[in-house]
Amino acid sequence: MAILQTWRDLAYGEGLNDKERENLWTGYFTIEKGIYEQILSDPTQVITGTVKELAEKYQTEVLIMTGFLDGINESLKGYENPIDTMEEDTQVKIEIDPEKLYYNMVEAKASWLYELPQWDNILTEERRKELYKEQKASGTVRKPVKIGRNDPCPCGSGKKYKKCCGKNA
Repeated sequence: MAILQTWRDLAYGEGLNDKERENLWTGYFTIEKGIYEQILSDPTQVITGTVKELAEKYQTEVLIMTGFLDGINESLKGYENPIDTMEEDTQVKIEIDPEKLYYNMVEAKASWLYELPQWDNILTEERRKELYKEQKASGTVRKPVKIGRNDPCPCGSGKKYKKCCGKNA
């Protein structure tokens, strides 16, 4: 079984009680924050190595590194790592797209990550606000304005909707 499935079974599965799962996630978020602090201190660097090598580099377990790689995968420049089939010796690459990463952190509601001070040197405060608003607006469902039968037709003909474009509706 690929290590990603092992991670997901542990993190989301039935193997842990509520307290154990809470401890797992609390520990994970602390490690994740530390890794991001290092990556964001030099956002242009390209980090490569096997999953095991990256786990050693960031002083964590392979399973935790797998969870991290799963989380960052959609925020990389122009490619994704083969996380579904990844094993300890799989070569991976981390080259972040800062705007995608910030957007995805907002989407995940990970304030402990998108509020890191390292962002000050990467994206302007104005750009971070734009990305924040853009992400929040993407989840908002807007209902189109309903056209009444007796309203003027939106096509601009001057006729009532029911006598124009609404005739066949």
